[in-house]
Amino acid sequence: MANNDWRLHGQERYLAGAILVPKKYADRSTKEDHDHCEFCWAKFSDAIPGSLTDGYTTVDEYRWICDNCNNDFKEQFKWKLSENA
Repeated sequence: MANNDWRLHGQERYLAGAILVPKKYADRSTKEDHDHCEFCWAKFSDAIPGSLTDGYTTVDEYRWICDNCNNDFKEQFKWKLSENA
């Protein structure tokens, strides 16, 4: 992925080499009503119609990444996938 992609704005500072967990947004431990993809800003919610309900999250569930951005940036950011984090 090119470094001039509009979705890139310094996420390497906190997402390079991160462990990501595939997760349903409804199964999160936080109680927010929505979050956004760290790259394209797509909305994750189990309460807001039209929002994404599945994606990838950091182990602490603070950062969320949609399927498209995961596919586009997983090699560049060298993410590790965990099923049991």
